[in-house]
Amino acid sequence: LEFCVEDSTDVKVVIEDQRLVFSCKNADGVEFYNEINLYARVNSKDSREKRSDRSITCFMRKWNEKVAWPRITKENIKPAWLSVDFDNWRDWEGDEEVERAMVEQYAELLEKVRDKAPPPAMDDLDVSTAHELLPPDAATCCSHPRRAELSLWPSARSRLLAAAPAALLGQPVPEPAGEMLLQGCLGLPGRAAGPVRGGLAWLHPGPGLGGRSAPGLSPPWSGEGEARQLCMHGQHLITAVVEQMFGFKTASWELGRQRSVIELDTPSMTAEQIEALERTVNEKIRERVPVMVRELAADDPEIETVRSRGLPDDHVGPVRVVDIEGIDSNMCCGTHVSNLSDLQVIKLLGTEKGKKNKTNLVFLAGNRVLKSIEQSYNTEKALTSLLKNGPGEHIEAVKRLQSSVKLLQKNNLNLLRDIAVLIARDFKSKPVQSELFVLHRKEGDSEFMNIIANEIGTEETLLFLTVGDEKEAGLFLLAGPVEAVENLGPRVAELLGGKGAGKRGRFQGKATKMSRRGEVQALLREFISHRSPEA
Repeated sequence: LEFCVEDSTDVKVVIEDQRLVFSCKNADGVEFYNEINLYARVNSKDSREKRSDRSITCFMRKWNEKVAWPRITKENIKPAWLSVDFDNWRDWEGDEEVERAMVEQYAELLEKVRDKAPPPAMDDLDVSTAHELLPPDAATCCSHPRRAELSLWPSARSRLLAAAPAALLGQPVPEPAGEMLLQGCLGLPGRAAGPVRGGLAWLHPGPGLGGRSAPGLSPPWSGEGEARQLCMHGQHLITAVVEQMFGFKTASWELGRQRSVIELDTPSMTAEQIEALERTVNEKIRERVPVMVRELAADDPEIETVRSRGLPDDHVGPVRVVDIEGIDSNMCCGTHVSNLSDLQVIKLLGTEKGKKNKTNLVFLAGNRVLKSIEQSYNTEKALTSLLKNGPGEHIEAVKRLQSSVKLLQKNNLNLLRDIAVLIARDFKSKPVQSELFVLHRKEGDSEFMNIIANEIGTEETLLFLTVGDEKEAGLFLLAGPVEAVENLGPRVAELLGGKGAGKRGRFQGKATKMSRRGEVQALLREFISHRSPEA
């Protein structure tokens, strides 16, 4: 469970067998409190929490790990503040032992990429640069279902150039209608094209894809920019045709670097519907249907027949309409093709589950279809070389490999469990047991360490267990009397260059300097030597 509170303070998390209680304050001092009665029992002794600058994450282990939970809460209700990421909602039943053994591997993989640059967003509609350059009275205009974006207005251009000419040179100029960023620069003054809000008009790109020429902007068209424009017009075509054929309205859309998505207001689409839609839109492309851009007066009755989400209250001047002859008429201030044949082809890749009972339709348009085929062929060729069989047998070969790996992991996990029990029994069988138990096992995992701690017991013995690389990264567990662990846990984590958390006599975490295990042992021996006379 992740409680999303940035810069939290006074964090208190109580994990009980049947309940979780969370409270904290945010950066503004506002207090938050949540109490969750859990669907079923958890192992509170093997649960913990971790705080970051953005959130507090609670890790809980189900008491009965073989039974899947349909929800988090005991009551069959849906609190407004609780959402579930079903992409990460795992059902361990069947392969629980193998899957759990892989969790640490996933965690290590995530840790390796955590400090890297953020991944590109699917919609790629970041216009932070324009936000910084625009005057405070700048407004937006967009009739698309997608969220409105900022652009640069001719009337504001002279003020911007006068205020910060160096900052504008070579800066990306975002296009309206939620289009992707097009590289361009501001040139000589000229007539603006497009709709107007509050006296500020949109700039439109010059040559390319049938767009209107505006002397104020000279974009160096690139293959990527052209591909994005084709996807945008592909969205127009698909949105119009899918509504005509099946009555599915478009709720939103996004144009990504690799693929584009249209969110349709329907819970699902059948394979037959997708096939029919793809066939129809490509028929329109082959028919070379013309695309025209025209302007209507704001009070023109024809405005009511144009597909849009309405005009903003402060709109003045003509309204820009893009017509796909006989198919669609849509308000749009973006750049468009002059003929549907410019789209070349549209490929519908399939659907994904959307938000709030909607469906995401994934598609490619234009040259991206060819690139996708090229990538698929190269992948197929590489797999043929690795798997030593033909493309038609790739799936079965991978399934066999996965089954073999799962079996090996399961056997390895069982052997580790047996070894852990034997190690603990060997220690307990000694006539005189040491107050300190230290062990490192390269191939172990967190469960291996916890089994040893459970078998030996932590009432009188202090245990320092580590697994992973002997010199670099790994996992550690400090278990023993509660007071000792609370005192030593943070110091052990600091020595190992790692982070950890714990409660009730256990402190565990990840380490980056396993080569300093000797220093930790010295610290623990010193602690025991000072404690022994008092005992």
